Amino acid sequence: MSNSKSYPWIVVGLLWVVALLNYMDRQMLSTMKPSMMIDIAELQTAANFGRLMAIFLWIYGIMSPFAGMIADRVNRKWLIVGSLFVWSAVTLAMGYAQNFTQLYWLRAIMGVSEALYIPAGLSLIADYHSDKTRSLAIGIHMTGLYMGQALGGFGATIASAFSWKTAFHSFGLIGICYSVVLILFLREKKVNTVESAISSTTKPSVTKGLALLLSNISFWIILLYFAVPSLPGWAVKNWLPTLFANNLNINMSQAGPLSTITIAASSFIGVIFGGLLSDRWVQKNIRGRIYTSAIGLALTIPSLLFIGLGDTVFHVVAAAFCFGFGFGMFDANNMPILCQFASSKYRATAYGIMNMTGVFAGAFITDWLGKSTDAGNLEKDFAMLGGIVAFALIIQLWFLRPKATTVTEE
Repeated sequence: MSNSKSYPWIVVGLLWVVALLNYMDRQMLSTMKPSMMIDIAELQTAANFGRLMAIFLWIYGIMSPFAGMIADRVNRKWLIVGSLFVWSAVTLAMGYAQNFTQLYWLRAIMGVSEALYIPAGLSLIADYHSDKTRSLAIGIHMTGLYMGQALGGFGATIASAFSWKTAFHSFGLIGICYSVVLILFLREKKVNTVESAISSTTKPSVTKGLALLLSNISFWIILLYFAVPSLPGWAVKNWLPTLFANNLNINMSQAGPLSTITIAASSFIGVIFGGLLSDRWVQKNIRGRIYTSAIGLALTIPSLLFIGLGDTVFHVVAAAFCFGFGFGMFDANNMPILCQFASSKYRATAYGIMNMTGVFAGAFITDWLGKSTDAGNLEKDFAMLGGIVAFALIIQLWFLRPKATTVTEE
């Protein structure tokens, strides 16, 4: 089966479910605060809730480069299976938490296990797909993340109907069972005989890979371009339900699904559109992926203004939809753009470093917006994020100039 022409797309399908579980398990906590704070009093302050969300991001960010290095040197199938099993077990255990300290440490462990997935999963998909389908394949995989984000919004609904513990128990068990499906059907990408003989004697060197990446000015620009949009990206993931509830004067059981479904649906459309456009554009213009990503990111700038300052359902939902569509176009092209500047031997390492910078930006903004919420400034601070996104967009368009559609060697 792994040698069939359709198997590269089967890989995308298998990992799509993993991506969904990856985001659903981490995201549903953001909508269940009202239910959880009845049993865990420390969650009554937004600052403490911000700490709980931020610890995941800090640990996730610290682990990401190491996760990439590991993925470049081991069988990625088993790394993905192990990662999924552990974070699903942690999700299950969160349903048994009795206090803030237990939740805090479980979120930290989840940060370690979830960090191992993204570099391995994206590099595996990139290896299975050529320039003609790479952005679309990555984009389809990204829709799994968005679907997980949307379903995570129903955590509040399940918590309201049953309990927050039931939500954690249910989703944790689903992930544990799906890890068995991956054991049966997921395969590592096999290289040809010549490449296999070479790789068996010359495995990727961690120090050499880091030296090549960190001495490449284009990689530093990609890091900046990836990190800056992560500020509003993570702000939307973690605080948009709260913003919807505040601006529209609705309760969280309604705001959670409304906000996450809006972002997920628009991002779903954005990554598919951005993937198709990028794969076609790059066949005619080597900067096609960069231009596609830039168009998407430009759409998020006015969206952030209206998300923060809008006070009607139409304004806020329309702005969130526009943000999700643009961010989806951006998201679909990060790994494909990286492939134009980084060797295939070190793609997971490179993406791990990128993930670290993006997540650290997310940890900062999540914690900061928690304090901003307590101070009553969430809406204004959301709107201000558009300015720094514009800065990153200008840097990307001015400096990123690939010399090849894909870099496959050192």
